[in-house]
Amino acid sequence: MSEQEKWATRVGLVLAMAGNAVGLGNFLRFPVQAAQNGGGAFMIPYFISFLLLGIPLMWMEWAIGRYGGGYGHHSSPGMFERLWNNPMAKYIGALGLFMPLTVMVYYTYVESWSLGYSLFTATGRYWGNAELDSTKDFLTGYQGLATNEYFSGIAWAYVFFIITMVLNVYVLSRGVSGGIELVARYALPALFLFAVILVVRVLLLGTPDPAQPEFSVSEGLGFIWNPDFRQISDSATWLAAAGQIFFTLSLGMGTIQCYSSYLSENDDIALTGLATASTNEFAEVVLGGTLAIPAAVVFFGVERTKELAANSFDLAFAVMPVLFQQLPAGQLFGTLWFGLLFIAGITSSLAMGQPLMAFLQDELKMSRQKAAITLGVTVFLLVQPVIFIMPHFMNEFDFWAGTFGLVILATIEIVLFTWVFGIHRAWDEINKAADIKVPIFFKYVLQFIAPAMLFVILGDYFYNTLPDVILLRGDSKPSSPEAGQMIQLARLMLVGMLVGLCALVGLAWKKQSGSDHGGTLNEMRREPSTLPEETD
Repeated sequence: MSEQEKWATRVGLVLAMAGNAVGLGNFLRFPVQAAQNGGGAFMIPYFISFLLLGIPLMWMEWAIGRYGGGYGHHSSPGMFERLWNNPMAKYIGALGLFMPLTVMVYYTYVESWSLGYSLFTATGRYWGNAELDSTKDFLTGYQGLATNEYFSGIAWAYVFFIITMVLNVYVLSRGVSGGIELVARYALPALFLFAVILVVRVLLLGTPDPAQPEFSVSEGLGFIWNPDFRQISDSATWLAAAGQIFFTLSLGMGTIQCYSSYLSENDDIALTGLATASTNEFAEVVLGGTLAIPAAVVFFGVERTKELAANSFDLAFAVMPVLFQQLPAGQLFGTLWFGLLFIAGITSSLAMGQPLMAFLQDELKMSRQKAAITLGVTVFLLVQPVIFIMPHFMNEFDFWAGTFGLVILATIEIVLFTWVFGIHRAWDEINKAADIKVPIFFKYVLQFIAPAMLFVILGDYFYNTLPDVILLRGDSKPSSPEAGQMIQLARLMLVGMLVGLCALVGLAWKKQSGSDHGGTLNEMRREPSTLPEETD
């Protein structure tokens, strides 16, 4: 059963947690957000958000997970019930299943593009078509959005998605230490190696065309890092910075709690959580900020790159293939780039799948293999509209679960943890068996500052933006009546998914009534067992 699973080593845990956080957003979303929101000025609200939201909420989610795991719960419904003894708690906790499942549905599909493009680049399938229009046509043909000289349908994309889905299900079926941790121990070092090689190559690009000195690496780095302080007073910049912190650290996703639930009481979370956050920030700020955007500026210049950076998918799958065709050994570097994206993607999608796996094992008493198959079939069925009615479904799924929903769930968590569970108990839980002394400053951040920031962010969004999003007006107005219908259909599907998960939670608790949920397991925490630093 899942309660018997645990991480084999602390190194493996940190790598798995880092794999959860280090994803496509580090290398695609972050540089675009920075470039569009004031460059270096963006980093001021970014690091303030990291200090006042990212680190304390990371510790909070680690503590919630370890606490819930001590009672045999490795997913949010059971954890929330332990924090708040109320019949509604478990249904609110269903959000911790809804977020990762919904994001996994479209994320796994995008992840599979990286696998496909790794092969296409290694074999030179799009080589010789070095114009941006050609690589964009190649991408739309691959996605099945158009029939052209490159693809006659969506078959290639579908095959790579099936391969990616099977890999995810297989690894999850192997369990926490035998599957997720094993992959992370090899995948994360490979990811950082690929990233460092690519960063060195980008930095050595220099100024390829002396006649255009503005097309240079230094200009590209300046585009991201030179501060435009006029934007620092813009609330949209602060909202973008806070949103990026949530996205990059996987806060409010339900995955951190799940992973940390496989710890025991005397396993440190303070230092380990800080190490995980720091690893992610290095990958994002140092590596992610030095790849796609600076490389694009070298060949397209700042003004053109501003236009290209508006779409992260085009930047990764259309712009970068143009660049690789201009470089010596471009096929090698291109294969490394898409391999990097695939590794970043799969370590994150595994984390998204584990909460539902844990719920099926803990609360519905499924075997690990049956839970993995159930998850795989569910994601396969749910992804069909994303594949065939893209981009409307993907955009809606990403907004409601991968953006807005993260802040909603994190706000609920911090209220439950610090105000319902109690700040003193919460602080003791964070510091229990800690290898470092967490500064008392963060106790007040958790109790007052972070909740206030979250309520301000949500209040501003509810007042200024959300009505237009819901009513599809203003900037959210669809391009056509048909597009509006697809958006409403996607929203109906999301509501159905959430209602279905709530019903599943209710069924699980009904089946366990008088058993685990009312018996000894909820009365005492498991015996602690120290997590080894390393094993062979």
